[in-house]
Amino acid sequence: MRASDADRDACAERLATALSEGRLDLAEYERRLDEAMNAVFIGQLRALTADLPAPAPPAERDDFAPAASSRSALASPWKDWVDEWRWWLGGAVIMTGIWGVTSIMGGDLLPYWPLVPLGIWAAILVAAAIWPDESSGSRR
Repeated sequence: MRASDADRDACAERLATALSEGRLDLAEYERRLDEAMNAVFIGQLRALTADLPAPAPPAERDDFAPAASSRSALASPWKDWVDEWRWWLGGAVIMTGIWGVTSIMGGDLLPYWPLVPLGIWAAILVAAAIWPDESSGSRR
């Protein structure tokens, strides 16, 4: 049977796992990966991974996955809110830098124009924290 792109990608992922586990050295991994990407038949792909152990089922890979995902689901709305404020701070630094450079180049201290966009942006972030969007399912 002819191999599909998905078959080649699955083989490449299995080879990458074997490399990260130390089952293959870099040269062997690169050789096998090149052969996998040029494989025409599924049998060629099977031959490249025949000496590697079968991948563990997802449940066996991480016994603590449910606890970690529930913890991240609880922290996610606050993390998103903090991330939005980081974006605001980045914008504040950039706009203040532009204001500072133009003030220095002009020789005069210009009015602090970043106050307007930063104030509007901050008001939106505060409003989103007070009145969260119920359709997104996140609570802030």
